[in-house]
Amino acid sequence: MPHQVIEYSANLEAELDIDGLVQTMHETAVRIDALPIGGIRTRAARRDVYRVADSHPDNTFINVTLRVAPRPPEIKKEVGERLFDALKRFVQPEFDKRPMALSLEIQEIDAEFRWKHSNIRDYLAQRNG
Repeated sequence: MPHQVIEYSANLEAELDIDGLVQTMHETAVRIDALPIGGIRTRAARRDVYRVADSHPDNTFINVTLRVAPRPPEIKKEVGERLFDALKRFVQPEFDKRPMALSLEIQEIDAEFRWKHSNIRDYLAQRNG
């Protein structure tokens, strides 16, 4: 159940391809063996109300939160590094032009307090023969 939520400051939307960022982060996650493809969800959430550092209107942020089932620390570290590298590469042109804070955090989900129901894996199996 790897879920990526990409929060970003609204002042990035005019200059940064948010759909492209979601696609890049999703494709990166799909290529990581430790993340089951049938559970990967990636979405972006624009934040209209925010303050960054000294509240200057040019300041921007992107925060990625990856929620996963428990994994060994070395797996989480590898996953986090690969995703964060993809994020940094994607935003580098914009990062070079304006103040930007980037962050990524991995949160583990307690299976006892998670409910889920999905038929996506069945459809994946059908599509991939």
